[in-house]
Amino acid sequence: MYVFKVCFLATFSALLALAAIPAMAATVYVRAGALIDTENGIVLRDRLIRIEDGTIMAVSPYAAPPRGAAMVDWSAYTVLPGLIDMHVHFADTEETNNPAEPLLHSTAEIALLGARHARETLNAGFTSVHDVGCFRAFADVALRDAINRGDVPGPRMSAVGAYITIPGGGGEVTGMSPDVTLPDDMRAGVVVDAADVTRKVAYLFQHGADSIKLIATGAVLASGTEPGQQELTEDEMHAAVIAAAAHGGWVTAHAHGAAGIKSAMRAGVRAIEHASLIDDEGIAMAKANGVYLDMDIYNGDYIEEVGRKEGWPADILRKNLDTTDAQREGFRKAVRAGVKLTFGTDAGVYPHGNNARQFKYMVKYGMSPMQAIQAATVTSAALLGWSDHVGAISPGHYADMIAVSKNPLANIAALESVEHVMKGGTVVH
Repeated sequence: MYVFKVCFLATFSALLALAAIPAMAATVYVRAGALIDTENGIVLRDRLIRIEDGTIMAVSPYAAPPRGAAMVDWSAYTVLPGLIDMHVHFADTEETNNPAEPLLHSTAEIALLGARHARETLNAGFTSVHDVGCFRAFADVALRDAINRGDVPGPRMSAVGAYITIPGGGGEVTGMSPDVTLPDDMRAGVVVDAADVTRKVAYLFQHGADSIKLIATGAVLASGTEPGQQELTEDEMHAAVIAAAAHGGWVTAHAHGAAGIKSAMRAGVRAIEHASLIDDEGIAMAKANGVYLDMDIYNGDYIEEVGRKEGWPADILRKNLDTTDAQREGFRKAVRAGVKLTFGTDAGVYPHGNNARQFKYMVKYGMSPMQAIQAATVTSAALLGWSDHVGAISPGHYADMIAVSKNPLANIAALESVEHVMKGGTVVH
C-alpha cells in the first residue's frame, strides 16, 4: 500500500538545536558512523546515505558530498532504520484503575490525546506503527490522516478503525452497570454472526481502515472476559478474512487462549496479537503457515508493578499473572522454532514513548540483539506490507532512521535513549 509522506514544520530554534537541514531541501546526505543493515543482519562502517525528496537513493562508503550539500553528520552514532511498533493504541486514554475511563473523555479530547501520543512515539524513534484499535471508532483513522497531511507530527500509521468483537467481549468497554448505554461510536465493530462480520468489515474499510483487528478471545484488561475463552467463532473470523481480502486488506487477531489462537489461524488471519497461552501445536501451526506472532512481553511487569500500586481491578491483576510467564515461555519457544515474530508492545497500557523498553525482554527471552532489531524493522514492515518503503536503510526506502550514541548490538537498552530521529529525510527530533 502507499504510505503518505509527512512534511515537518520546525521552528528556527529547533532547527538550530538539532543542526537540522533546510525543511524543503531536495537532496540531503547523512553520514553514519555505523549503519545497521537490517536486511542482511550486518553492520556497515562509515557510510554516506544520499536522500532525494525524502527517499533513500544510495548508500555507499563515505566520501565527501558535493560542496554546499545539505549534510547531517551522524558519524559519532550508530544509525538504523526508524523502528516499527505493531501494537499501539494512540487514540485512547492510557490505562487507569477506572473501567469507566473511556467514557470520561470526549471525542475532541481523544483526538488531542492521540496527537500527543503520536508525537511521543515518533520522538522515541518509532517512525511507523500499526494502531490496532480505539474505543471511539475511526479516531485512529482521523489521526493517521492528520499526520499524513502534516497537521500533527507522528509516525506513519496503519489503522483498523474499530474492534470486531462480540457484545460484551474483549473489545468492548466493560465493567459498567447494566443500565449504562454506551455511545454508538464505541460499538461500531460489535457483531452477532458471520453475516454481521462481513457487513461491519466492509463498513470499516469504507470509512478508511487499512486492516482489521478481531477480538478472538477474552482480554486481560476487559472486565468480565477471560483470556483463555474463545469469543468469535472460526466461521466469523473466516468471514472477516474473506471480507478484508475483498477490500485489499488483511486481518490480525487478538487471541490469548490456545484454542482461539489456532481457530484464528485456521480462519486465515495474517497475525496473532498477544498469543499469551499459545501451545506447541499453535507454534507449529504459525511456523507452517507463515503466521506472524506479535507478543507484548514487556507489559506484564508494568501491569504488575503499576497496576498494584494504583489499585487496578483485582481480576485484571489476576489475569495478568495468569498470562505473563506463559506468554514469555511461548515467545522463547517461538524464537527457537523460527516463527516470524514482530515487535508489538500494546502501548497505551504503559505510557507512550516507552516502547523501546520491550527490546531487552525480547533479548532476555531468546532473541539476539540483531533479531530484536529486525523484528522491529524488516519483519514488522513485511507484516504491514510496507517492505518496499520502511524497515531498512537502502535505496527506494523512505529516509526514516534513528541515531543512538551507544551500540544497541552490544546493549539493546541503547534503543531506549534515541538521540536523533529522521522521518522522510527531515530531522524531527
